[in-house]
Amino acid sequence: MIYDQTIPASIIYVMGVTMIIRTKLVELSTFAAVAYRQKLKDGPGVAILRYDAAQPGFASISRKTGEPVPSANTNLEMYPVEAFQEAIELTGGMPYARRGKVQLSGEPPAQTTGDVEESLTEDFAVVDSAEYQAIVDAYTNKKGDLSYDLLNKDFIQFAKSSKIVTDMVNNQVSLDDLRDYIIKVKFETLTGNPSLTPSQVNSIVEVLDEVSPRYLFRELNDELKKILSQAKAKF
Repeated sequence: MIYDQTIPASIIYVMGVTMIIRTKLVELSTFAAVAYRQKLKDGPGVAILRYDAAQPGFASISRKTGEPVPSANTNLEMYPVEAFQEAIELTGGMPYARRGKVQLSGEPPAQTTGDVEESLTEDFAVVDSAEYQAIVDAYTNKKGDLSYDLLNKDFIQFAKSSKIVTDMVNNQVSLDDLRDYIIKVKFETLTGNPSLTPSQVNSIVEVLDEVSPRYLFRELNDELKKILSQAKAKF
């Protein structure tokens, strides 16, 4: 089940002063706890808060395997790997936003481990931006998940219909240059901002990519490789 600030205050409250970049809350079935995906200083991770314990459990998410890597200070008897795996599955695809820090009501503030200390001013600026929200809104499905299938299909359709992209393919530009052009133009169209800088585009991509269990533009990348290969074979 998915929750957030709608959970009764007698169970959980959200601290309005301390802000973090995280997804909505989900309720685990492994044991009585809630969890959320959180942007950590080294990349994506998940946090689990048990109803019967003050200390939360944290795990980063391996970019190679998508599996949880519990922090050194996390008690695996209280927070087994299976719970982190469920948390990752339930929060997969949920977009990040700036949200209040979560604390179980009636418990003393838990000590935050060094694994999750954040200095994310730049990332706050990204998730707070109208551009980021416009892109998230364009590809969020009815479940509230960011649909990477829809996003990639839309970008691929644009690539196949654009005359400029066709000219770039015929000129055998690099895969990176072709993909970067497509992403920038689509982001400009979606956001209504024709002045997006490469840095802004990259920052948005990085935040969106951390929510994905795979590379954000994997299908687009594969399709562009195929298109470039077919064009090269003609020469």
